[in-house]
Amino acid sequence: MIAVNIGILKYILRRLNTKTAKKQPIVYTLKCMRYSLIFLFVFLYQLGNSQDIHFSQFYLSPLNLNPALTGVSEHSQRYIFNYRSQWSPALGAANAYNTSSFSYDTRRPVGELDYFGIGGTLWGDVAGESNLATVQAKLSASYQKYLNGNSKRSSYLVVGGDVGFTQRRVSTDNLRWPQQHDGIGGFNAGAPSGEIDRIDNNQIDPINYPDVSVGVLYFNSSDKALSYFGGVAFSHINRPNISFLGAVSNLFVRTTINAGAEIPFNPRVSVLPNAIVLIQGPHREYNLGANLRYRLNDTNAGRQYVQLGAWFRTGNSIDSSIHADAFIVSVRVDNGSFGIGLSYDATVSDFRSAAPANGSFELSANYYIPGKKRRGVFCPKF
Repeated sequence: MIAVNIGILKYILRRLNTKTAKKQPIVYTLKCMRYSLIFLFVFLYQLGNSQDIHFSQFYLSPLNLNPALTGVSEHSQRYIFNYRSQWSPALGAANAYNTSSFSYDTRRPVGELDYFGIGGTLWGDVAGESNLATVQAKLSASYQKYLNGNSKRSSYLVVGGDVGFTQRRVSTDNLRWPQQHDGIGGFNAGAPSGEIDRIDNNQIDPINYPDVSVGVLYFNSSDKALSYFGGVAFSHINRPNISFLGAVSNLFVRTTINAGAEIPFNPRVSVLPNAIVLIQGPHREYNLGANLRYRLNDTNAGRQYVQLGAWFRTGNSIDSSIHADAFIVSVRVDNGSFGIGLSYDATVSDFRSAAPANGSFELSANYYIPGKKRRGVFCPKF
């Protein structure tokens, strides 16, 4: 799926001639929307089947993190693709937890220094032998209110929200049930499962539901000095019922708290720390780390950067104690408007005994289309 989606993305980028943006801005905007829809529909077709998603490079999946991040960029338009494959060594490639996401967002000026952001996201994943699959399409919007600043620094308060439509499905064909075991090591997949008919005959219908999220963000940014931001988002505030069997099983509201900064040491070197806390029902997750960014020589394509990062993720156990989950390393290269990042999660929890080198691989890619810069308007860098 990676090769196909990246091929489509490259085709879109070739078709978006920036010369048209200068001569015919309205035509150019319509072309951007047109090709975004092409990518989304093909992406949706590929996912077809596809749980709350989880990216180690969470800072490079902003619309999945907080809807208030919609349009929060120094560029006029932003395309981002994320892919994650989790626990393949333990479960096998066919049963790994695979997650993909594509997002597009843009911003438009309102008045002198405010902005309105709008975007869309399509994500999906499929997990395990049951092919538990989730796919979601959502639209998000934000309003960025200028608070204060000058020619070197600006601060904003942003509110945002999104509305999505989600489908979940599951297959019982490959599942094993107690009554299918003979008690002496044998297994008969054709034997009745002993469960209800819908499970025995793999006739569990997909479920569909709307999903609503809201968020708020504050950032104080500069082009050369310390910049920082922080936000909180509440997902599934409508608490949809996600039961396949007609019972009541409402999804917990998920609270996402994130914060980050850019700390420059000199014109070439800076550190970008980031942290995220996820709270959903009884579950907790904490991820803390930083990227070291080094600015290379500028080219005709724009500024070049290379980033190396390290992160540590923890979670809570059933007894509410905190346990170590994974150590994450990442590398990223930016060349002008295009960037690509890779990361690997080295599992440090007890699950590492399931397979040697058990972990997760992740890919992110982004493409930015520059916009007109305005005096005293800066945005966080991720």
